Amino acid sequence: MNTKGSATAASRSRLGEGFVLGLIATGAVSVAIAALVAIVLRAVALFGLAPTILLPMHDGGTVKALAQAPAVLQSDYASAHVTVEGMPFFARLLLVLEGALPALATIGVCAVAWWLGVSLIRSRPFRRSMSTAIGIAACLVMAGGVLGQLAGAIGRAEVVDHLSVGDPSVTHVLWPFLLELDLAPLGWGFALALIATAFQLGARMQKDAEGLV
Repeated sequence: MNTKGSATAASRSRLGEGFVLGLIATGAVSVAIAALVAIVLRAVALFGLAPTILLPMHDGGTVKALAQAPAVLQSDYASAHVTVEGMPFFARLLLVLEGALPALATIGVCAVAWWLGVSLIRSRPFRRSMSTAIGIAACLVMAGGVLGQLAGAIGRAEVVDHLSVGDPSVTHVLWPFLLELDLAPLGWGFALALIATAFQLGARMQKDAEGLV
């Protein structure tokens, strides 16, 4: 029996696993940094002198540029990029939160991925803190996804209200308030909560196994 060859293969396998886990942890940190930069850039853009906002329209009309295309039966546009002067602070803040809250959820998930990668490298994945961290990430994903959408809808409503002060007919074209709720963050949050429960059970089983040794 070639024990030396087996040991060498096992060592190479551990090195490969360590490289992959280190790569995942590094990628998670990179994505978290990119999400943080995106928050800052969004805040800088929205707190500028005249930011451009994508506003939903309920009377957009047809797309004239596609009217002559033979394969296009019908086309319309439902939103417009509007450059707004003198936008209220509260509206700017809400629109920043629209992007910032999901980005913070991304940072939370990336932090958990990094911590899990480090724990796997140390062969200690079922830590008590791991289930807590995943549970917090689940809450961030659910709250960030849903509250971010709500903040964006209210922020756009504030912008339309600001525009309607100068011209009330604006509300004939732009939605005074429109919320198209995407429930996907709730599904991802529940999935993460289930994983957190699994890690909690794993930590308990690991502790019981160590007590038997």
